[in-house]
Amino acid sequence: MSKWSRTRQPPAGYEYIEPVMDALASELREKMNEPHEGKRQCESLWPIHQISWQRSRYVYDMFYIYKRISREVYDYCIKMKLVDANLIAKWKKPGYERLCSTYAINSKNYNYGTVNICRVPRHQLSEDQVIQEKHSGCRGCASGPGGYSNIFGNKYGQYLARIQIAREVQAANESEKKDVWATPEEDVGEEKVTKRKWSQRGLNDSEDTKTRKRACANDDQTIEMQKEERDESDIDEIGNPVESSADKTTSKTDEEQS
Repeated sequence: MSKWSRTRQPPAGYEYIEPVMDALASELREKMNEPHEGKRQCESLWPIHQISWQRSRYVYDMFYIYKRISREVYDYCIKMKLVDANLIAKWKKPGYERLCSTYAINSKNYNYGTVNICRVPRHQLSEDQVIQEKHSGCRGCASGPGGYSNIFGNKYGQYLARIQIAREVQAANESEKKDVWATPEEDVGEEKVTKRKWSQRGLNDSEDTKTRKRACANDDQTIEMQKEERDESDIDEIGNPVESSADKTTSKTDEEQS
């Protein structure tokens, strides 16, 4: 259990998010004790801010998005300052769903009363323009098309609640065992499938019968046409009889005498 929860007993249901919260607290301590040689002064604070953002996002998603923790657990995290309450309040407003920090939208922190460049929508920037917020390392947290899902570009920008829920669903599907016999719903479904198959087979048989009948009718028509052609050829032969051999011989003799 983290050091912040020693003064007050956490409510029931906190054990569901406790492993992730403890892992983030341990990671935060490691980054705070990590040497800063070779880094800019602002870069040494990026992991601390990013882990704080990830912890707040985890609790926010578990309560508002996935409904996996109770109001008591959520209020406990806020009262014990395990999460950034002001940042969570901004996430509830349209246009601030991926806000990296409240510092980036405070116009008093920048010249000319503006905000940080990470709040500019990605589709309004040039394609080759790379930005990174000075105080948190945010690459762009504005809402709209083309924005980054992982605003920090590392493991601290991942949505841990979504990953945890996906793993739970996968584990439940892999460990699920079905009985040998079908349930009533499955049994009815199988009967419907069988009836559908037989009805489809009946339609196919009727179509085959119609096809065979059409083929037989075509064959009969072809036979009748061939018979009519033979009758016509016989009539032509009767009207123009073939010359006999005697007639052929007589005509040949007459031609020689002439």
